Amino acid sequence: MQTSALPDLAHTDAKAVHWLATATAMAAVVAAAGLLQPAAATATASASEDRVTTQHGSAPVAKAPDPAQVTFPLDCGANGHTVADSAPGDLDGDGGPETVAVVRCAAGSGTPPSGIYVVTQPSGAAPRVVATLVDPAQKLSVTDFTVRDGRVSATLLGYSSADVPRCCPDELESASWQWKGNAFIKSAGPAGSTARGV
Repeated sequence: MQTSALPDLAHTDAKAVHWLATATAMAAVVAAAGLLQPAAATATASASEDRVTTQHGSAPVAKAPDPAQVTFPLDCGANGHTVADSAPGDLDGDGGPETVAVVRCAAGSGTPPSGIYVVTQPSGAAPRVVATLVDPAQKLSVTDFTVRDGRVSATLLGYSSADVPRCCPDELESASWQWKGNAFIKSAGPAGSTARGV
């Protein structure tokens, strides 16, 4: 083995004091980096959501209604309801966003039927339901929910008879709704069965 002509380097024979000094220096660098963060990094998500944006001198863009602030037409008793999904979109082309919400009664187990509601919020007023696209009384579950280009789309799962166990819907329908004139018009894709082999 050939020996080096260079003197031994300090870090090749490190002692506990060396490691303590290194750890202290690293902690100081991390602490300094934390203190020198820009002010924008301390902003919260809720603060950014509350901002109203403008584009090149145009009028402020309205914020979509918050479905958590709405009383939905559901009778859920003491359990209350839950908003399973929601999405904003300008459904009527007026430049102001509506919110579409999939809502069902809260349950400890199982999946109670869902409703799909359109929520609007006139300037200075509380948000309110203006249309029911799917009523929970129809006993349907909602999946694949989207709002895009003024159209609400969802897959509706249901039951062919009262004999079908409530855990296992056996009917499937692709549906979409679009505002035309003064109402939401439903378009349904081919209905099918979710049962295997059908």
